[in-house]
Amino acid sequence: MDIPFLDSEFLLNTDSARTLYHTNAESQPIFDYHSHLSAKEVAQDRMYSTIAEVWLGGDHYKWRAMRSNGVSEEFCTGAGDDKQKFKKWAETIPFALRNPLFIWTHLELRRYFGVTQVLSPETADSIYDRCNELLATPEFSVKNLLRKMNVQVVCTTDDPVDDLRWHRELKESQFEIQVLPTYRPDKATTIQNVTAYNDYLNVLSEAADIDIRDFTSLIEALRKRHDFFHALGCRVSDHGLGTVPFNTDAREMAPGLFKRLRSGQDLDPNQKNTISCALLQEIARMNAEKDWVMQIHIGATRNNNERMFKKLGPDTGFDAIGDDRIGKGIVELLSSIEQESKLPKTVLFNSNPRDNELICSIMGCFQDGRIPGKIQHGPGWWFLDQADGMKRQIEALSNLGLLGRFIGMTTDSRSFLSFPRHELFRRILCGIIGEDIEKGLVPGNEPFVGDLVERICFRNAVEYFGIVKAKG
Repeated sequence: MDIPFLDSEFLLNTDSARTLYHTNAESQPIFDYHSHLSAKEVAQDRMYSTIAEVWLGGDHYKWRAMRSNGVSEEFCTGAGDDKQKFKKWAETIPFALRNPLFIWTHLELRRYFGVTQVLSPETADSIYDRCNELLATPEFSVKNLLRKMNVQVVCTTDDPVDDLRWHRELKESQFEIQVLPTYRPDKATTIQNVTAYNDYLNVLSEAADIDIRDFTSLIEALRKRHDFFHALGCRVSDHGLGTVPFNTDAREMAPGLFKRLRSGQDLDPNQKNTISCALLQEIARMNAEKDWVMQIHIGATRNNNERMFKKLGPDTGFDAIGDDRIGKGIVELLSSIEQESKLPKTVLFNSNPRDNELICSIMGCFQDGRIPGKIQHGPGWWFLDQADGMKRQIEALSNLGLLGRFIGMTTDSRSFLSFPRHELFRRILCGIIGEDIEKGLVPGNEPFVGDLVERICFRNAVEYFGIVKAKG
């Protein structure tokens, strides 16, 4: 029997799953509350020249796979010809069977370009030419790529020193899709090299027009930029942490330690973490005052290949899952902020799958009885945003929290072709609930089941982030 590949019912193995997906999930808009997309490219409505440019230009997932297939750096991050880069990716794809990249690649070919061929060395030329032909038309500009996927909100990731010029331009142009900044102060809150850190503070000082000479003026500068971001629609801060730094006396110790750091003296790791802890506490307070959401991405170990990091820099495919213990730090940080009734809405993302149940159990300790789902377990992230990772996250949240309050999927992507990841998530969600209906574990005739699916796909995020009103 010839079983169709990625047909309209893939991952929907029961009648109940198919009904839920096609009736309740499929048509929901997309609220992508964490991405690394470029606001500049949206504002300028960029047209891509080739499929390689939009697909391989910044995708470290694909670069990792290509390196694993013996592809030289020239065709990953290097100056290789676009068509040759694409053909190297086509050579890699048959070896990527069961890797999420295999599914993503073919979903994107179908949903954006209508290409149903399987990518391989034999089909690479025809697929390359077909995609490029379409990319040359106005219907495939960046704005129209967003429209094609029914995207309603995109949150980018932005440093506090960013002037947000392109977000301001998009707001003034009244573009119907909201492209909003996210306040990502990692360069201010994470201290590694003292010289580089002080150099960054000088840039922040200029952006905020505040002389950062002590800890108080650093907080003042961060708050001023926080206010600036808020005025342009930002309602989210985001923090990438290997582990969660905590020191009970951080607020008292940070000013003195920071003064030494600002004078050029080095500190030991615990002292640097003390400053980081105090800064995270301060930013959490700012978020609570403005009703922002605080996203914390925990547990990745970054830039592991020192030679390649020196050659290519960060975000080039040399990060991994970390194995540090994270529970104690999370609890202590959240508790210290909660004691002052300043704990904002918080989304906790873990990169190690062993931590799913840990995060979900911690969440229940800090729900406040006022805001539904105030503390969230983020969807499968980075190394876990594949089918198995999504399922495991949904199972942990279902068992230890309230699945019906979950804010759903996000892309965490640098590519404007990544939005079919929402479709994959929705199919998996409907598949899980559909199987439970068939087993008699969930009532199949109750309207609240379909409503729950719609909420997870879109409406919960709308209500949680408070950015837009749901349509319809």
